[in-house]
Amino acid sequence: MSVVQRLLNPWLRAVEKRRLRTGTPAALRKALEVQARLFFHGPRGTQQRWTSYGDIPCKEVTPRGGNVERVLFYIHGGGFVFGSPDTHSAMAAQLADRIGARAVLPRYRLAPEVSFPAAPQDVRAAWDGLLASGVNPANVVIGGDSAGGALAFGLIATLCGKGAAMPGAVFGFSPLTDLTHSGVSFRGNADSDVVLPAERAEEMAELFLKGQSGKEPSVSPLYGRFEHAPPAWITVGDTEILLDDARALATRLQEDGGVAELVVEHDLPHVWPIFHNILPEGRRTLDGLGHWIRRQQNWEV
Repeated sequence: MSVVQRLLNPWLRAVEKRRLRTGTPAALRKALEVQARLFFHGPRGTQQRWTSYGDIPCKEVTPRGGNVERVLFYIHGGGFVFGSPDTHSAMAAQLADRIGARAVLPRYRLAPEVSFPAAPQDVRAAWDGLLASGVNPANVVIGGDSAGGALAFGLIATLCGKGAAMPGAVFGFSPLTDLTHSGVSFRGNADSDVVLPAERAEEMAELFLKGQSGKEPSVSPLYGRFEHAPPAWITVGDTEILLDDARALATRLQEDGGVAELVVEHDLPHVWPIFHNILPEGRRTLDGLGHWIRRQQNWEV
């Protein structure tokens, strides 16, 4: 455990977990946007621009030397309520740099202003628009964190159900996979999780679902089917309330004949790679994922 990790966990518990317990959507959005500008930075020389795919605004980030034929299609987290391509573009750029690709981050509509199914519809529209631009789906890696992980694997479940073209690989950082919160760790790790307050999860889910089923595979991929899914890589911390979400999804992918690599790390906070600028463990996770993607895709950097 690094010194930074020893310091970061108590700070997250004292500041971020408290904020997530009581903050309004507007306050949560503002706080993360400010933190991203101050603390999260992509590789030097990264180019950024706003564009659109399928009429969905997308932020495109291209590290120096990135191959534009390779695409990291990254879906940000934030409980379907906060977060944006701006808050997660630095982490996406860091990973894109490691795999020699450009990253595309869709700006999907957030709750409570717009409820389900807007978010998965926006992600699907952006995916379809990306392919319509001429990108080879086999040269795309889809990924996401937390609620973005739900949307990433939900998109894979949707594509599997339609027999549609698949990306080359998919991954998730601390993915939310079950909006019914059925995992034992959701209760068992309620105290040990230094970021997510389990007691507010139902309220946040209801802001998004507005009374609709929490078992819809496009946002709860644990209830999807994954025949012919691409190789998957999932990581989660052993003290997170979403530990069982990650475990159960990996098992579901394997039961449906897929390849799923699950990496469980000790005492790391929710979506720790976002702290890549200060946290050695975050950089190591991005390094490991980058190596896995290059191996799956036969990509040289």
